[in-house]
Amino acid sequence: MIRPAAPVGTVAIVLAAGLGSRLRPLTDDRPKCLVTVGGETLLHRALRLLAASGIERAIVSTGHFHSAVETALADAPLPISPVFNHDHATTQNVVSLARATAGLLPTEGFVKLDGDLVFADSVLRTLWRASGEARVCVDSSTAPRAEAMKLQVGSNRITRFGKALDPVRCHGESIGLEYFDASAARVVSGAVQRAVQMGRTDLYYEDVYNDVLESIAMAPVKIDPAHWTEIDDLRDLERARSRFGA
Repeated sequence: MIRPAAPVGTVAIVLAAGLGSRLRPLTDDRPKCLVTVGGETLLHRALRLLAASGIERAIVSTGHFHSAVETALADAPLPISPVFNHDHATTQNVVSLARATAGLLPTEGFVKLDGDLVFADSVLRTLWRASGEARVCVDSSTAPRAEAMKLQVGSNRITRFGKALDPVRCHGESIGLEYFDASAARVVSGAVQRAVQMGRTDLYYEDVYNDVLESIAMAPVKIDPAHWTEIDDLRDLERARSRFGA
């Protein structure tokens, strides 16, 4: 049986610049993406799964302990272009995404994932199997958490992103993994770079996605809640190690 693979020309963008302060003391001497699950760093695990799904190049946006990340990338399973976000401590992740997308070719699409995301390979298969120029992995199994990046959906396309949205009116939460084909990638890249140029550096990248929802149909892709977790704190890490540590 042939497994669904990443569309040709898709580059992975991994946002790995965060401080990870809620994982201290583990992040006192390393960034969050170099914390381990099952004897493997979060970063290497993600890159391994991406490479296995057909991704041939990745851009990793670094920040906190960036030199440690770049050292760890020496044994990555695919070619890596690191991009250092020197403003990581004072800006939101829209800046990391803007600097990463600046390294894309006009013919390249991209799959973007947060560096603290742990997921099963089935998540990528589900993403590649879906259709549409832009696809957003969504957990709609329960009402989204208050602090989650929530989204609203109408006519099978996302109509709004936001952490402040009313959970009762939301379809679910974005897990931090999206795909954009080359055409959509150019629109998203332009939007996040304009946001940074205009000084909107306090925004999450999803806030800027809102700017292009009328021109890009972002389709929600339902993900099994047992096949992913985000690591914000030590409790999340223990859950990830229990679920994915084997």
